[in-house]
Amino acid sequence: MIRRIWFCLALVVVAAVICGCKKETTVIEPEASKEVKMVKLETSMGDVIIELNEDAAPVTAANFLRYVQERFYDGTIFHRVIQGFMIQGGGLLADMQPKQTHPSIVNEAGNGLKNVRGSIAMARTNNPNSATSQFFINHTDNTPLDHVADRNPGYAVFGSVIEGMDVVDKIAAVKTTQRAGYKDVPVEPIVIKSARAVSK
Repeated sequence: MIRRIWFCLALVVVAAVICGCKKETTVIEPEASKEVKMVKLETSMGDVIIELNEDAAPVTAANFLRYVQERFYDGTIFHRVIQGFMIQGGGLLADMQPKQTHPSIVNEAGNGLKNVRGSIAMARTNNPNSATSQFFINHTDNTPLDHVADRNPGYAVFGSVIEGMDVVDKIAAVKTTQRAGYKDVPVEPIVIKSARAVSK
């Protein structure tokens, strides 16, 4: 009888421990998933860390992270560099060939974020809703690129550089030329070696 009582107590303790573990795991996992809000660009001229603003630009940030997770940006270049304006990349390889992208996304330029120095925004054509993978980092405050209701659709900002603005400055200062029909192309390719999501 005593053995049965001890056996039952042991089962209760084990069950409590198992339930406790499950509860703790359920709480921790969602919190961990919220930590990934930064992306590290390892370039041939140094590293740049970008903090994404998923609250203001959920579609754009998710689109950017999708390309990052697929390692799409690895091996692409900054193909358009204009000092005092911006550096643009994320779509062409060193031989100037474009990579195949996902469908374009909606323009979130009206989210309140501005094209100030160090901000990252989506590149696009004259069609406001044509952004795919290409992005640019503002080298200066570019007010003309901001959204103005009923006047200017603007360019969607979705984050900002929090480390490595000195690298952006170095990239912006390189010598450029014309190549394969593109203007302002760095003479020496500036390669994005890797783009990875990181957490604090």
